[in-house]
Amino acid sequence: MKRGSFNSKLGFILAASGSAVGLGNIWKFPFEVSNGGGAAFLLMYLFFCFVLCFPIIVSELAIGRNTKKNAIGAFKKMGHKKWNFIGKIGVFCGVLILSFYTIVAGWVLGYVIEMLAGNFSISNNFSEYVNDVDKILIYSTLFMFFTALIVSKGIANGIEKAAKILMPSLLIMIIALIIYALTLPNAIDGIIFYLVPDFSQINLTVAGNALGQAFFSLSLGMGMLITYGSYVDKNTNIINSAALITLTDVGVAFLAGLIIFPFIFSSGIQSDGGLGLIFEVFPKIFEGLGSITGTIIGSIFFILLSFAAITSTISLLEVPVSFLVDEYKVRRKFSVWIVALIILLIGIPSSLSQGKNDFFTNFITYYGKEESIDFMTFITDVSNDTLLPLGGFLITIYVSSVWKKSNLSREISKGNKSYQGSIMEKYINFSINYICPLILGTIFVLTFFNKFFGFS
Repeated sequence: MKRGSFNSKLGFILAASGSAVGLGNIWKFPFEVSNGGGAAFLLMYLFFCFVLCFPIIVSELAIGRNTKKNAIGAFKKMGHKKWNFIGKIGVFCGVLILSFYTIVAGWVLGYVIEMLAGNFSISNNFSEYVNDVDKILIYSTLFMFFTALIVSKGIANGIEKAAKILMPSLLIMIIALIIYALTLPNAIDGIIFYLVPDFSQINLTVAGNALGQAFFSLSLGMGMLITYGSYVDKNTNIINSAALITLTDVGVAFLAGLIIFPFIFSSGIQSDGGLGLIFEVFPKIFEGLGSITGTIIGSIFFILLSFAAITSTISLLEVPVSFLVDEYKVRRKFSVWIVALIILLIGIPSSLSQGKNDFFTNFITYYGKEESIDFMTFITDVSNDTLLPLGGFLITIYVSSVWKKSNLSREISKGNKSYQGSIMEKYINFSINYICPLILGTIFVLTFFNKFFGFS
């Protein structure tokens, strides 16, 4: 079977950036900033993105391009089959993330319908809304259907074409909303909270959340960039591509904060972040614009939020699909729909965990904690805050100790003749050998014991 590839460098950049830009930037990032003390969290996030994540992005892309294989098969192709457990962790993690991500995307799609109907009061009934499981599962199924439809059409005709439409549309709307948000009363208070750091807020919890957010939003540790890297040619400049992916992700996350915090402070709504921040705050803002204007702006906002979500769900679905196509020669269309169905089924407990079912709502109580957490939060903790940093840590160990930095440099130089001997090469090698494993390993261990066992 013909494996497929991106038709253009622009298509690859937009698709890879699209996988990074998603609900993690617009839905999750602002309330992580809010819970992390504003700018203190933002600084930690930027540090992790550029110091830790960038070298790992480069490494994953290089592994994928070198092997032309999926996240699991790549290690076998390189002659290190026993290391394919890294890819298995990544694929498993991606499936877990997509299972709850699809549910949240279903919430967003439902809000598109509510905004089109001018039902701004939905923000006052968010808990009832998410507990209407039958309706939410219909929305989530529709969202997964569109995701699977795009992925089933292949790399160039499906993923690349969708990215070329979705990403520019999303960016245009974000910029328009920022311009409007900055004209609101008290917008400057939101900007101050967002951009002026309170360094007393920085602690292990904030650092762990910032690291998890960086890995989540950049799609690291789940095999996505290995998979996408396998679809590009040898002339692709991996360093430039990794830089554009990082800058796009960080840029959109940063811009999302310039929208949300002026809205929050101008509305006078007290919010410390949380799962429903954009679902509870934004409809009230749109309602204040007037019936017609609010309906139009609200509908467009949640449509484009859906665009952001689907750019990520596409890449998350492509990872296990690529594995089945490469390793078991399963036809792409068949594997897409089977995997999509399985992930939808896995996501049902997350939908039930917002109050509908007591077992999943109070799923587990961590050691040393008094309050239980729901199933969706548990899956987020396991995948986002545990397996993603673990996967990134293992990638650095593999590249530095098994594949060796000389092979990494040789692969990167195929699309960048000036790379070998450059300052960038020294930085990448030093980071992969020392900085990334040391910081990632330390924060992973400390965060794991802090989160799951209550160790301070």
